Amino acid sequence: MGRIAVVGDVGGHPEQLRGALHALGVPADRPDLPDDLTVVQVGDLVDRGPDSAAVLELVDRYLDHQPEQWIQLAGNHEAQYLPGGTPFWPDPIADGDADLLRSWWAAGRLRVAVAIRTADGEDLLVSHAGLTVGAWRRLGEPSTAALAARLLDDRPPLIFRGGEFGVDRAAGPFWAEAGWELHEPWLEHYAGGGFVPFGQVHGHSQVVRFADRTWRCPGRVRQRATADWTARHVRVRIGGRTVTGIDPKHGRTGAAHWEPLVLAGARLLTGHELPEPR
Repeated sequence: MGRIAVVGDVGGHPEQLRGALHALGVPADRPDLPDDLTVVQVGDLVDRGPDSAAVLELVDRYLDHQPEQWIQLAGNHEAQYLPGGTPFWPDPIADGDADLLRSWWAAGRLRVAVAIRTADGEDLLVSHAGLTVGAWRRLGEPSTAALAARLLDDRPPLIFRGGEFGVDRAAGPFWAEAGWELHEPWLEHYAGGGFVPFGQVHGHSQVVRFADRTWRCPGRVRQRATADWTARHVRVRIGGRTVTGIDPKHGRTGAAHWEPLVLAGARLLTGHELPEPR
């Protein structure tokens, strides 16, 4: 039975990424992914850490040699270098590294979202920052994670929205803040009788500070949230679904301990299995 490992934000820390892959069974002396392992990385490969170029080099190797087993999503730190993106980070990556990101985007190797079906039959939408209620509505309220992923991978303009004007309930999946922009509006939608169509997994932000184990979110979100402080995962229950944040918050120095989200027996929902959008 296969595994899907969803890896949180890397943020320019190649040794953190290598360590996580080693824990998943990747040999240190031969970095091929095991046959039973598929990796989904949620974006923000670059910036903050000591060596963004080394992270991109490692991921490029997997995209070249094991493209069926490495699914690379874009985060806001990648999106600033893509057509439609706006530069914001004060210390830009090298021109050649930016060109590499654009080549991945042009070739379809850099995606916006992916859908996963767990061994228990739950469907999850995986994106960098999560699909807000407002963005979901702008997509036409897709009823499944697979259809939402398909529509997002068509690269609608909404993917670049958010991050500049504070709380934005229609912030796109590169930019949505977890507590106020992602969780709270979905809770409001559900409290008003709305249906929550699928669970989600996201990076980008968290509703906690791991350093001192404090919460940074609306009270209604806090009541429905649990934290795995060792793995650095936060789960929020909304309408019978679970939204899981997996950003380790490496910052400039890297997290002392963190873990990818490992889904044993899960499978990707590929384009061939997705319904045509109406």
